[in-house]
Amino acid sequence: MKHISSIASGVALGSAGVAMMSVLTGCSTQEQQQAQNKFLVIEKQANGKYTVVEEMPTEGPSRAIIREKDANGNITERFMNEAEMKTLAAQEYEKVQNGTSETTQEGGGSGGMGLGGTILAVAAGSLLGNMIGNALMGNKNFANRASGVNKSAYSRSSAARSAKKSSSRKSFFGGKSTRSSSRGGFFGG
Repeated sequence: MKHISSIASGVALGSAGVAMMSVLTGCSTQEQQQAQNKFLVIEKQANGKYTVVEEMPTEGPSRAIIREKDANGNITERFMNEAEMKTLAAQEYEKVQNGTSETTQEGGGSGGMGLGGTILAVAAGSLLGNMIGNALMGNKNFANRASGVNKSAYSRSSAARSAKKSSSRKSFFGGKSTRSSSRGGFFGG
C-alpha cells in the first residue's frame, strides 16, 4: 500500500510541475509579445520620404508620432494609433505580395520610403505577426531597405548587440573559445 501512495504523490507532483511550467511559459510568451510592440517617431524628409528617427519598445500598443514640416518650415506632429499603423502596414504588405512595394525594390533605402513602407519595414512583426515579419526579413532587398529607413539609436544599439552576441562564442567552461593553429606536444612543447 505504501508503494501505491508514493506513486500517487509522484503523479501529483509531476502534474503540478507541468501545470507550473505551462503557466510560466504562457507568461513569458505574453511578455515577449508585449515587448515587441513599438513606439516610433517618424520624420518626413525633404524628398517626401519618411525615416524613423526614434524607436522604443513599449508594453502598450504600438503607436507613432509623425513629424512633418509645412511650407513655412514649421514642424507639426500628429499621433498615429496601432489600428492606423496596422492598416498602412497591411496595405503595404499587399503591395509586397503584388510586387509593387518599394520595400522590396532594389536600390538604396537611405533616402527613406513612403509612410506605409516605413511602418512595415520597422514594425511588421508587431503589427502583422512574426511569421510575416520573418518572411519579409528573408527578402534581401526588404532587409536592406528596412535597415536603411531606421536611423534610430535603439535600432543601431540592438543591431550591435546581436552582432556582438553572434561573434563572441563562449566555451563550455565560460571563457571565450579560441583556436590555436600551432600544435604542440603533450606538455605544450
